[in-house]
Amino acid sequence: RRFLGGVPPRVQVAALPWRVGDDGSPQMLLVTSRGTGRWVLPKGWPEKREHPHEAAAREAAEEAGVGGAISASEVGRFYYRKQLPSGLEWRCRVHVYPMEVDQIAEKWPERKKRTRRWFRPQDAARLVAEPDLSELIAGFGVNPRKFAA
Repeated sequence: RRFLGGVPPRVQVAALPWRVGDDGSPQMLLVTSRGTGRWVLPKGWPEKREHPHEAAAREAAEEAGVGGAISASEVGRFYYRKQLPSGLEWRCRVHVYPMEVDQIAEKWPERKKRTRRWFRPQDAARLVAEPDLSELIAGFGVNPRKFAA
């Protein structure tokens, strides 16, 4: 495996929830991770026969309590290392799908495990740990409608 480049990355999907704020500028929704409390996008593993964008929408509902129109086309990808309880790490490739939020639940499955908060794109880009994700958020925030569903 080393000779051929190692173990391929595991594939996850993420929603990039966004809305237009009261002042007319775009806002991005981030949630805290369960383990470290870092700011992240709602993300996870596709299940069974889900299309990737459907899995991303499900993750947004479960982790952030939001719904809306999600694009079937990804806006980009980023890589990160997922720390396992055993101490091992998995290299993950995350496909990101923009979601224009029009539903915000008061109660959702992971509300007691995570915090959700709206940010200006430049602030959201600064708060995430992954440089590729930061760049993706900053670029998307310039004109979200260009990528909308």
